[in-house]
Amino acid sequence: MKQWDTMYAEKKMSTEQALALIQNNDYMFSAQAAGEPAAILDHMQYLKTTEIKGAILNTCLPLRDYPWLHDEDMKGIMEHNGWFFSGPCRASQKQRLSSAVPQSSTSILRKTLDRIRYEHRRPVVLATVSPMDRHGYMSLSISAIYERDLINAGALAIVEVNPHYPRTFGDTQVHISEVAAVVESSRPIPYASLAPYTDTDAFIGQHIAELIDDGSTIQLGIGNIPNAVAHELRSKKHLGIHTEMFTETMVDLIECGAVDNSQKGLLNGYSVCSFTMGSQRLYEYIDNNPSIMFKSCTFTNDPYTIGQNNKFVSINATLEVDLTGQCASETVGNLQWSGTGGQSETVQGAQMSPGGKSIIAMHSTYETTDTSGKTVLHSKIVPFLQAGAVVTTSRNDTDYVVTEYGVAWMRGLNIRQRTEALIQIAHPDFREWLHSEAERYMIW
Repeated sequence: MKQWDTMYAEKKMSTEQALALIQNNDYMFSAQAAGEPAAILDHMQYLKTTEIKGAILNTCLPLRDYPWLHDEDMKGIMEHNGWFFSGPCRASQKQRLSSAVPQSSTSILRKTLDRIRYEHRRPVVLATVSPMDRHGYMSLSISAIYERDLINAGALAIVEVNPHYPRTFGDTQVHISEVAAVVESSRPIPYASLAPYTDTDAFIGQHIAELIDDGSTIQLGIGNIPNAVAHELRSKKHLGIHTEMFTETMVDLIECGAVDNSQKGLLNGYSVCSFTMGSQRLYEYIDNNPSIMFKSCTFTNDPYTIGQNNKFVSINATLEVDLTGQCASETVGNLQWSGTGGQSETVQGAQMSPGGKSIIAMHSTYETTDTSGKTVLHSKIVPFLQAGAVVTTSRNDTDYVVTEYGVAWMRGLNIRQRTEALIQIAHPDFREWLHSEAERYMIW
């Protein structure tokens, strides 16, 4: 223990001292979402004083609106890339200070490291960890997306040690000997609260729950629809969890007995995930809980890994679906909104699983306000995606599409059959229009 304490003390630095380790052309990766080392990211503008040039910072769903996202003086010093956009990233992109990287979650790290080697850059990982134990190990806590993979690849590791972060197991263990710098902080861990879901969400949740058999392995995301689905699953039996994000509602399903992970077929007995964010209750539940296994996203989201689970059901959201089944889930027209994340891979993996199902869920409509202030209703099921929209899930892979009006099963259908199935679950006000547009453009 004394040996590791000594090593820890030698590597303990102020934020500025740690950032002084960044060199010209370094490629920095920040841990995802609530795992981001905010105490370090808050000070990234310090790089303006170190006179470095050409560095890159790669984030994935940053939660804070950091000043450097909007600082014109950071040009030439540090470029910002985003694998998954949040609101601050969207605003920064409009200032030409952020750019999205097209990606699929299980291949993007390999491809980015290929680019780094080609450009002779040094990889650096910035992450939040829980405090060191007596054996010299810290835990990557609530984000194991790529951090351990990067350390394995030789990245320089700068960590924020925070006592408010839970200790987790899996691909999360980092030894003090693997770390270049330790920055201590005691900032509060970010929380995410469950918002009440609507009647529309409840209808969708009921439709989805009817598709999920006892003994299924489930993947849920965050949001009102997944919360509604989880509520409806409380009466199920022998469910398993293999998911990118471990959510608060999954704790409910475990505690009520619906989830026991006994029939998954892969890693039975464990709830497998890559990251989490939620309430203090959730963080206390996962703290030192060996039944929650955090695995790298390159494992968790791999379609071949997913396919080894029994009756795997993936539930993903989308922004727009065209009449052939193409799903635009990450852009609003030409504007980047979020990212692909694990959607395309969980869609494919679910259909490789014995008895598996892939579900795309959405409200049938959305509203905008016109120039006169009038509310305008729009269909999310459309003849064609908006100009510039990115296809996240190919029509070749779309399986089930669910709205509050029902379920459309795309598997094995031709274009005419798909069109009819999707029109049946569109909002009634738009069905005649969709029929006429399908006729007009020969979508059959």
